[in-house]
Amino acid sequence: MSTDGTGTPNESVITSYAKAPARTITAGGVTYAYRELGPKGGIPVVFFVHLAATLDNWDPRIIDPIAKGRHVIAFDNRGVGASTGQVPDSVEAMADDAYTFIKALRFDKVDVFSFSLGGMVAQALVVKHPELIRKLVLTGTGPKGGKDIDKVVATTYWDTLRATLTRSDPKEFLFFNRNSTGKAAARAFVNRLKERTVDRDAKIKFKAFQTQLKAITKWGRSTPDDLSKITHPTLIANGDNDRMVPSVLSEDLHRRIKGSELIIYPDSGHGGIFQYYDEFAPLAVEFLAR
Repeated sequence: MSTDGTGTPNESVITSYAKAPARTITAGGVTYAYRELGPKGGIPVVFFVHLAATLDNWDPRIIDPIAKGRHVIAFDNRGVGASTGQVPDSVEAMADDAYTFIKALRFDKVDVFSFSLGGMVAQALVVKHPELIRKLVLTGTGPKGGKDIDKVVATTYWDTLRATLTRSDPKEFLFFNRNSTGKAAARAFVNRLKERTVDRDAKIKFKAFQTQLKAITKWGRSTPDDLSKITHPTLIANGDNDRMVPSVLSEDLHRRIKGSELIIYPDSGHGGIFQYYDEFAPLAVEFLAR
């Protein structure tokens, strides 16, 4: 039997992201929206989400297996979804907000699971606050100053237009290959994101989305960080045909982060971990449990 924060017995631990309660916490003048699930206690796994994403954009097939044995927290960064304030125009400022949020929850040590823009924020956080992080999962992401990261903006707008013309979700174009395998995986992924039917998050506002794109462009054009400072166990994953954050950048991260592990999934794009969730989720669980 576990207890919740009030010390009252809490018989059933929620391990389904679709049913995770929506919570808020205020720190530094910002009210952060977050969801938590899984058994309390131990080192939590904090999820850092992608460009334009809110709490509703995490694939339950990735979160749920991790939440079976770990306390999991997903949150909206400042100015996104139900979190208040304005979106910062730099990845480093987003990392500062993530730090504020994690400290407000009174955690001294966390594991971070990140995807895309979230992976950039995670890198900025670990470089600035190495003591806060125990393990790092970096998926569909790239390093500061990484080649062609600044082209994300053009790709995003182009694919969003293509999606609008076909009345599809832009993620079907941005995250997956446009072959039969990719199209089927894309539809399945988009449908999984609809499994939560109550207490859905607010959609990102267009201005917030534009500011995030600006931050990514700046990150891509900045002087690289010294990633040899990252001594944390790190798992890196991507598809072999990532059009948003080129797959070679995952290899670049792997080369520069000593002792890191790299998984590249075949015939898949930016959302490779979602296309191959049945293979990737158990690997992530095993890596985080070590």
